Amino acid sequence: MASTTTTTLCDLPDVILSTISALVTDSRARNSLSLVSHKFLALERSTRSHLTLRGNARDLHLLPGCFRSISHLDLSFLSPWGHSLLTSLPVDHQPLLALRLHLCFPSVDALTVYSRSPTSLELLLPQWPRIRHVKLIRWHQRPSQIPQGDDFVPIFEHCGLLESLDLSAFYHWTEDLPPVLQRYADVAARLTRLDILTASFTEGYKSSEIVDITKACPNLRDFRVACTFDPRYFEFVGDETLSAVSANCPKLTLLHMVDTASLASPRAVLGNDSGDSAITAATLMEVFSALPHLEELVLDVGKNVKLSGVALEALNTKCKKLRSLKLGLFEGVCSATDWGKLDGVALCGGLLSLSLKNSADLGDMGLVAIGKGCCKLSKFEIQGCENVTVKGLRTMVSLLRKTLTDVRISCCKNLDATASLKAVEPIYDRIKKLHIDCVWSGSEEEGGERVETSETNDDNDDDGDDYERSQKRCKYSSEDVNGFCSEDRVWEKLEYLSLWISVGEFLTPLPLTGLDDCPNLEEIRIKIEGDCRGRRRPSEPELGLSCLALYPKLSKMQLDCGDTIGFALTAPPMQMDLSLWERFFLTGIGNLSLSELDYWPPQDRDVNQRSLSLPGAGLLQECLTLRKLFIHGTAHEHFMNFLLRIPNLRDVQLREDYYPAPENDMSTEMRVGSCSRFEDQLNSRIIID
Repeated sequence: MASTTTTTLCDLPDVILSTISALVTDSRARNSLSLVSHKFLALERSTRSHLTLRGNARDLHLLPGCFRSISHLDLSFLSPWGHSLLTSLPVDHQPLLALRLHLCFPSVDALTVYSRSPTSLELLLPQWPRIRHVKLIRWHQRPSQIPQGDDFVPIFEHCGLLESLDLSAFYHWTEDLPPVLQRYADVAARLTRLDILTASFTEGYKSSEIVDITKACPNLRDFRVACTFDPRYFEFVGDETLSAVSANCPKLTLLHMVDTASLASPRAVLGNDSGDSAITAATLMEVFSALPHLEELVLDVGKNVKLSGVALEALNTKCKKLRSLKLGLFEGVCSATDWGKLDGVALCGGLLSLSLKNSADLGDMGLVAIGKGCCKLSKFEIQGCENVTVKGLRTMVSLLRKTLTDVRISCCKNLDATASLKAVEPIYDRIKKLHIDCVWSGSEEEGGERVETSETNDDNDDDGDDYERSQKRCKYSSEDVNGFCSEDRVWEKLEYLSLWISVGEFLTPLPLTGLDDCPNLEEIRIKIEGDCRGRRRPSEPELGLSCLALYPKLSKMQLDCGDTIGFALTAPPMQMDLSLWERFFLTGIGNLSLSELDYWPPQDRDVNQRSLSLPGAGLLQECLTLRKLFIHGTAHEHFMNFLLRIPNLRDVQLREDYYPAPENDMSTEMRVGSCSRFEDQLNSRIIID
């Protein structure tokens, strides 16, 4: 009798297995795949193309040599974070370690590195002469002793095949780049992507600099730049600059031009009183005609663009490939004066993503027209549009029910949390990503209810609590057409939730608005913003993070208190310093089953300090399920040691990724030696899995 053998996946030819392994792009999935067998481990190593190195730079000599196919290498997260790579090592070791990197990763063509000075680039770039993509990161101030342009000379000197340069997170002087591009004209002409949309700029690139850059890089397909559209400023961006960009770079498929005021205050609501820009509809039509390959366009002007509707109508015929559009302070985006006729941006039927910011004259009728005309939209963002109401937005969402899965609503006067959720209710079972502002209607009356219910008879506590919850839910949740509460809504596909909340407000009403049943919510971002100075102690002891425990799959959180301003040291009488506010924000976080947490501590701008406090460290150590923790600020060494009590914590890092990052480490905060000691203790622990 013939014996039967079982065929397994490992029996497939190596060529097929290699193809399958190469198609798996998620890092965690690849890690799991490598644990199946030795054969799968070898395949994973031989086909991995992207790698981000973590650990201490002093241990680079321990790098494995089995990842021979790495093409994208990120060195910007090596510890100690924010220090120039290799330069902190002995001088005679630096070239040897640079050579070691080349031997371990011989096929690199895309490199990301934190560059405090050009020295690191002089050591690294000669190792990979075929590099095509470079991204530089620097949140520290530019050293004044560096000659003009020297930050970029090593790139153009050693990377003759350069195609992409990303400076979006690299603080530099705008006058540094144009002369280097003109000096290395052959390399500049090969560039197809240039990102100088640097968030840390205060004034951005001048008009003449933008013209020089685009002249030097005529083959750009992707161009992003931070600039100033305000006519009151010297060399502002106006009609002439826009025309020059389109004439110099006719192959552009992506163009982002953002005013630095929008970068500094992204939630600022600007109306007609903000003044007019120097951009006309006629020039916009000329630009659109000159860029027929455009697929993505961002014009966040910061000043009013008058009568833009006619120009936006031209987008449909001039830029037929356009799929993503973001406009800031454009008037006449969609007037919808004639009910039966579409106009403005509503004629751009091919759009998949649309963002409208501070459009003062946009109303409900305009939204309905957009819903009818832009019938393929999968992503829609509206910000600072004060004439829009829940009725218009809900109608638009209903029209786009088959395609819309990503919605962001912020800074709209008539759209608080309850109204926003009511507006997106038609797609509650389809939406995947959502942002709302946690502005609670009737919060003052709600405070009165809390006081009153605390004095009720103890015998009726259970019934009273049930009734109170029912009443609150009816108050906060959206209503159907008959005025009854819409209960039992299951947000089945919601995976990502973003919230903005003002300092002093509470998160606890969130589940009462109808967002209590999100079975697949995995990630949440909470932005807390405001000035703590002058505020008294909140009426409740905590923000309300513990209410998020009802989301069973919630594992990732970004808690951003970076724009919360207060007193880092002694606060005036009857006020709280930042350590007490941090306790208010973080209380209850230990009740969540988080595996990854990014945390931005509140700041004191007067002393440029964003530091984890003692209460903050004590509360973070209660997150027993954490595996990754990134603190975007500084901390004392003994506060960081609290985190060693988290049993399975594997990756911790302090990142001062804000401008200006502290130039010199304080004697009482984490220094290079402190970071090394903490990491040694962290890595010496036994992790069960």
